[in-house]
Amino acid sequence: MGAKIDKPLKRSRSRRSRPAAQRANELTELALRACLIASDAAFNTRDFLANSAQMAFLAVRDCEKELDRIEQQIDEQLPARIAEVAEPEARELLACLRFSTELERIGDLLWGIAQRARSLENKLPASDSEQLLKMLDVLEKLLQSVRQGFVERDLGPAGYVLRADREIDLIYKTLFRKYLQTETPRVTKHRADVLLMAQALERAGDHATNLAEELFRLIEGRSLRHTPKRQLKD
Repeated sequence: MGAKIDKPLKRSRSRRSRPAAQRANELTELALRACLIASDAAFNTRDFLANSAQMAFLAVRDCEKELDRIEQQIDEQLPARIAEVAEPEARELLACLRFSTELERIGDLLWGIAQRARSLENKLPASDSEQLLKMLDVLEKLLQSVRQGFVERDLGPAGYVLRADREIDLIYKTLFRKYLQTETPRVTKHRADVLLMAQALERAGDHATNLAEELFRLIEGRSLRHTPKRQLKD
């Protein structure tokens, strides 16, 4: 009986004795995985809007669930991890938490867009679909750049995100003006759906911008939260 008890106790001590840096790195890997999943969600949302592919719809749903799981896992593990490391590693762990939160919100927004698109009785006008697809294309690139900057500890991709987000803002404003200034029945029919989806994408772009700002905090050790966004993008 003694041998059977000793083995699991020995393995338990081995798990606890893993270096703190190794345990912290596991959360970084989770945050990087969340970047990939959010990028996949943008790609599949775009595919679903363009082609009504059922597999793409299900993929967006699965991405949203996985982003929820990752956020919960990082949130639960971070307090113990952050107590084990020095200040530079603690800053990285905080970045992981903020990344998982922002990416989870992006996943929620994209899942909402996919659900709304699926509920449409008729297809959106081609001109509106094209604009929404452009927004999704830009969002996917923003998320890829955020991950690249995180992996390489490079501010170049973060700067690109801060500049490129204006493309999403511009398209949203164009659609907003179109539907507020035109009252013909043909235009009014899809107003709510188009504007709500565009608004969700504009918000997703804002979350991507928050991720880029977090990269500045991680790499340079300073916050850009109080710097005007126009100045950042210029």
